[in-house]
Amino acid sequence: MTAGKIIVSRRFLPFFLTQASGAFNDNVFKNSLMLLLAFSAASALPWDTSFTMNLAAGLFILPFLLFSATAGSLADGVCKTRLIRALKITEMILMALAALAFYFHLYIILLGLLFLMGTQSAFFGPVKYAVIPQLLKDDELLAGNAWVEMGTFLAILLGTIAGGLLVGFENAALWTGVMIVLFSFLGYLASRMIPFVGKVGAASSFSFAPWSQTLAIVRISYANRTLYLSIMAISWFWFLGASYLTQFPNFTKSVLMGDNTVVTALLVAFSVGVAVGSMLCERLSGDRVELGLVPMGSMGISLAGLALYSVSPEPGVGELMNIGAFLAQPHGMAVLICLGLIGVAGGIFIVPLYALLQKRAEPGQRARIIAANNIFNALFMVGSALAGIVFLSVFELAISHYFLILAIMNLVVALYVYIQVPEFLLRFVVYLLTRAMYRVRSENLHHIPEEGPAVLVANHVSYVDALLIAGTCRRPVRFVMERAIYRLPVLNALFRAAKTIPICSKKEDPLIFERAFDSVASELSEGNLVCIFPEGRLTKNGEMNPFRPGIEHILSRSPVPVVPMALQGLWGSFFSHEGKGAMKFKGRFRSRVGLVAGEAVAPEMASAELLEQRVKALRGDFA
Repeated sequence: MTAGKIIVSRRFLPFFLTQASGAFNDNVFKNSLMLLLAFSAASALPWDTSFTMNLAAGLFILPFLLFSATAGSLADGVCKTRLIRALKITEMILMALAALAFYFHLYIILLGLLFLMGTQSAFFGPVKYAVIPQLLKDDELLAGNAWVEMGTFLAILLGTIAGGLLVGFENAALWTGVMIVLFSFLGYLASRMIPFVGKVGAASSFSFAPWSQTLAIVRISYANRTLYLSIMAISWFWFLGASYLTQFPNFTKSVLMGDNTVVTALLVAFSVGVAVGSMLCERLSGDRVELGLVPMGSMGISLAGLALYSVSPEPGVGELMNIGAFLAQPHGMAVLICLGLIGVAGGIFIVPLYALLQKRAEPGQRARIIAANNIFNALFMVGSALAGIVFLSVFELAISHYFLILAIMNLVVALYVYIQVPEFLLRFVVYLLTRAMYRVRSENLHHIPEEGPAVLVANHVSYVDALLIAGTCRRPVRFVMERAIYRLPVLNALFRAAKTIPICSKKEDPLIFERAFDSVASELSEGNLVCIFPEGRLTKNGEMNPFRPGIEHILSRSPVPVVPMALQGLWGSFFSHEGKGAMKFKGRFRSRVGLVAGEAVAPEMASAELLEQRVKALRGDFA
């Protein structure tokens, strides 16, 4: 299903409206309160404005540290639809109390309600992301997350702007109260239309033990190295986002010499950029969770950050400019474009990571994994505030130089993550290969089982056959590969990252031969896909070589379904042996190639001869 169809579907639209209205309402309430505390209520509180601003920010983020673990445990133990509706009722009650407090200027009460709204948001966060896989199919996850991220950032933007505008109205307290009560009610109505998803059977019953639950959730997240580092990468994005957003007012005033309209323009550029990047991610990925976009996004963040540094003017003094005068400056539009590109790259970076958490987390632990993510997000956002104090106040760096440091730090962090989890870089290389050098068309890949073990068999035409298959199949694939190809420079690093299994003839090295079959049996026993090229070597003339009996040996130990597949159109491409030999340019660029799958063959029927016939039939006349 395309992204456009998902957003209007009965399964997804009510949830989308529920979460977007909540994000909008949070920011109307928070921004209206912050502005009132900074101006109208400055003399009504027993401390200075600076303390009030920091206290308010801390009161909203503190619940994410205190209650996210409890929220994740609760969401895993109950029907998520019922929990969402209960949280929306809670929001209505809190907003009704806030409306009264606004009207009667009860600012101490409003600060307490800010903490309670943060608590409500902390409980909503885990269920918000954990329910998506229960509402959508696997091939819709990326599109669903793209819509959620786009909706969240636009809702935050619109809520922030609306809160600022409401404070300028006559009877601001009254209109703010009406707005937050109205949208909390609309959010509850939308939640009433979310389909029931039921309780996850394996989930444990809920108990309130924040400290032990936090420790348990951190242990659960750390148990899976890929998920843990994905959480760290998402949290790093929130570190960067908070670092940029926090500095916008001072950056505008002291460097860009702009007024509040310029601050709003910077916020719009960044938020719209994230929304565009989120939707662009879905278009670039199709219907799969494409991890290859994550390195693309991280590199884009740093490049755009470096560009922002290069176009930022020197700090100045004088009269502040409005948005019109700012855009007339040589650097005006360039700054907005750079911030927009940081947002676009951020959307491309973060959407696949959220989808990865949802897809690979155990269903009974999914909400707790999201809760762990929220805990680390909050810690990293606190860390961003501390980093800003250190670099800008202690070291007294210019804000533009701080942005330069952020861009460099992002490259270092990204490099560390990709070294620790090479799957990201592998998917990036595969993504570039399958879209830059080839135009890949796939057919009937639904014959590959969505879960459980199976063996894929295919013809062997070029040195990148495995990468093309890996880039086209939705599930991770373990490849059995001739040791000579496995050892090729550069490609070897990719093959190792993909957990490729090297093999050679029994005569050449009996130990490697037996170890390869042991590895295949182990992978199949764990429910993975294994792909072999039964010809045992690349074709030198474009015609298929006879299939060797190794597939029969595999099935004798692991009787699993076998899916025949055919690569089409690769003969004559750069990595094939046609004409001048492999790795030589043959006048073809962005070759049209195909990958066609046939119906699975039962293990008791599969033989080397039968599978060779099936692959030949699928290949047809396309060598």
